[in-house]
Amino acid sequence: MTFSIEEVKKELAVRMPDIKLRTIRDSLLIENPENLPRVAVFLKENPAFLLDYLSSVTGADYLNYLESIYHFYSMAKKHGPLVLRVRVPKHSATVPTLVPIYRSAELQEREAYDTFGIVYEGHPDLRRLFMWEGFEGYPLRKDYAQEDSETLETADVSWLEARGVTVPAEMKQKAQELRDSGERALAQKPLKPRN
Repeated sequence: MTFSIEEVKKELAVRMPDIKLRTIRDSLLIENPENLPRVAVFLKENPAFLLDYLSSVTGADYLNYLESIYHFYSMAKKHGPLVLRVRVPKHSATVPTLVPIYRSAELQEREAYDTFGIVYEGHPDLRRLFMWEGFEGYPLRKDYAQEDSETLETADVSWLEARGVTVPAEMKQKAQELRDSGERALAQKPLKPRN
């Protein structure tokens, strides 16, 4: 990288004094997620940076909050990455989309939505990418309860039978019992370690 995080922070403070930034290791945290698109446009268009390539959008779960993390590069100047972060509470994890600014954000934001539950407001097609519609939860969150892979639920039975798979009667019965009790097929840690 041909510029430092402090240089970027200083330039943003001069050009956009209303935006609060914080340095975290080798990245910048934008305190208010609503400011993310303004910062991204500035970094993309400013001749000193020309960060025209968004290589990744990822999510992270820090127990008390979620982060959406962005890695920017300049193809014209051959420098980067510049890492930006925004934090949101788990109960209202909404971040503005960067798709209108960086087309490469489209599938990556869908992935972070699918796996962490971060909602990218204004995204043109925000839907699950890896999990199926109706999948419950977000599998990369630390509070996600893993399903028992050996126990089927009624949705699993329906899906399998719709594809011509014969499900044994005892598995169907167990799925119905789970549904009737309002429970899910959650994995449990074994009492003794498996050898």
